[in-house]
Amino acid sequence: MKTKFNPLLFLLFLLSWFANAQQLTQASFDAIDLNYPGLEKVRTLVSSKNYETAATELLRYFRERKNIKHPDYNVTDRANYFGKPLDKAVMEKVDKALLHQFEPHDGYGYYDYGKDINWQYWPVKDNEVRWVLHRVYWWQPMGLAYWSTGDEKYAKEWVLQFRDWVKKNPLGLSPDNDRFAWRPLEVSTRVQDLTGTFNIFISSPNFTPDFLLEFLTSYHQQASYIPKNYSDAGNHLLFEAQRLIYAGGFFPELKNAADWRKSGIEVLNREIKKQIYSDGMQFELSPIYHYTTVNIFLKALRMAQLSGVEKEFPASFKETTEKMILANINYSFPDYSFPMFGDSWFVNQTLMQKQYQNWLPAFPDNQTIQYFATDGKEGKILSYLSKALEVAGFYTFRNGWDKKSTVMVLKASPPGEFHAQPDNGTFELWVKGRNFTPDTGCYIYSGDAEVTKMRNWYRQTRVHSTLTLDNQNMVITKAHQNKWETSKNLDVLTYTNPSYTDLDHERSVLFIDQKYFLIIDKAIGKATGNLGVHFQLKEDSKPVYDKKNNSVYTTYADGNNLLIQSLNTDKVKLNEEEGKVSYVYAKETARPAFVFEKPKKDAKTQQFISIVYPFDGNKAPKISIKTNPDNDFEKGNISLNITIDGKKSEVKTTLQE
Repeated sequence: MKTKFNPLLFLLFLLSWFANAQQLTQASFDAIDLNYPGLEKVRTLVSSKNYETAATELLRYFRERKNIKHPDYNVTDRANYFGKPLDKAVMEKVDKALLHQFEPHDGYGYYDYGKDINWQYWPVKDNEVRWVLHRVYWWQPMGLAYWSTGDEKYAKEWVLQFRDWVKKNPLGLSPDNDRFAWRPLEVSTRVQDLTGTFNIFISSPNFTPDFLLEFLTSYHQQASYIPKNYSDAGNHLLFEAQRLIYAGGFFPELKNAADWRKSGIEVLNREIKKQIYSDGMQFELSPIYHYTTVNIFLKALRMAQLSGVEKEFPASFKETTEKMILANINYSFPDYSFPMFGDSWFVNQTLMQKQYQNWLPAFPDNQTIQYFATDGKEGKILSYLSKALEVAGFYTFRNGWDKKSTVMVLKASPPGEFHAQPDNGTFELWVKGRNFTPDTGCYIYSGDAEVTKMRNWYRQTRVHSTLTLDNQNMVITKAHQNKWETSKNLDVLTYTNPSYTDLDHERSVLFIDQKYFLIIDKAIGKATGNLGVHFQLKEDSKPVYDKKNNSVYTTYADGNNLLIQSLNTDKVKLNEEEGKVSYVYAKETARPAFVFEKPKKDAKTQQFISIVYPFDGNKAPKISIKTNPDNDFEKGNISLNITIDGKKSEVKTTLQE
């Protein structure tokens, strides 16, 4: 049937189309500082309402601009990638992303978010999965695949996904969605990563003038959101400030760019004084977040250099960052790994050596950083061995820096914010290439009740190498150092931790002859209950439990083994416990764990004496202890004879300054 033409309806359609087009274009240009040098032609075209031509000219400007440099990806870098295959794992991530199969968190697998992407899909009730989804980590690899192959399908899909994300995740969609899509940390991640992604895709024909306007409008909204909604403290706040500097440095053409840079620099200058202790440790006391914070500060400096505002950072900013790197070195093992205290994960030498290589250009004259950046081929190692970060409460006993060394790192710290665990006194012991007592880790962060339950298991005091009362969690509080002293044949640490109501835990660690450790634990106060001193071992240690002699020893075939034995003369019971360790997010492994236990029936101080003895071979040594007349544990006067396989040695020291 032939439809009769209605001129009035056609006119209304044209007016509606024109109004919408004009509104979209005006809104897009509102984010741009048209007075920025180089945008004169764009400004003239916008003034004459020639919006489409103005958008085309703006795209030409961004494709050809040479005065703005990116730390990692510049338009001229494309030739360095073309024809060079990417890592298989990266290409898997990219090609699955084309099918909307995303891996929001590497602790899990890939999930199908649907042909029509469902950004609210929550496949496992771990909050991290939904948060990390909105960091869209696969977008930049998608760009590198585009550079590598020249295939426009990657650019086309990225444009589609960017538009889809913006459309389906507007600010204010719902409190629940804002909690994940617009948490400042996630916003800042996108704001940083989109700078490099922008440079990668800008030359694609799929990157049209219209899309440029949409991109800049969304980017301006996201970056402007951050300073109004900063996180309260911690590494989140640092990330957000650093990434604002990226935004303001990379897009100076946007109206709020100068304010972003100023805000980010002000926050970092303020927070480096608040968050970094005088010994160089970041106040969250998590090694994994500590080195991440180093990266935050150096990325901020690098972008400030590229933006010409480096002078906004005082010399002390860089000096403090250098001290942070040295702190990282002090509590690291010879294989570059470090303890998994405070929600940390295992890191390997490849990752950490790359970090030192990235840090070295900022400190080219630092011989120690150079040593670690080159795996000892250049530079110089530190002249000392054992070292305390006394404010942070990280104590390292060390007999060397090479991979044949013995290194113990013990934590007796103030509270470490969100990442703090009730674990003061716990330690990791690394001997000749093996970490015998890795920290339990944290397994998972936050989510529903079941996820929280799993996280809480890893946070228990009893699953760390320290003392408990009735297997309850100690109070997260500040430990007080009583003594730290190092010498050629004896290093001594003593600290007191107010672990429970009416019960202080005093732990003393003696590193004797740069070979083995004597640990003296005191439970001081009127509280009563069951006391336990807990230990955990590496998952493949296959220990022998000798309950007659209250000893446990590993049975590694290579002969690099460890004995842990109670030397108490009163009655102490050795019991096996449930043990687990998590080296990577959402992955756990069963492992041996045990405890020396005895009751505390009154206000009298109770003590445990344990020896931690690395040995060579498959036969554990026979060890006994005898106190001398002048020994007084109560007063902290130590005078002992320790006999190991018939060889006697005397240990004399005091446990107080």
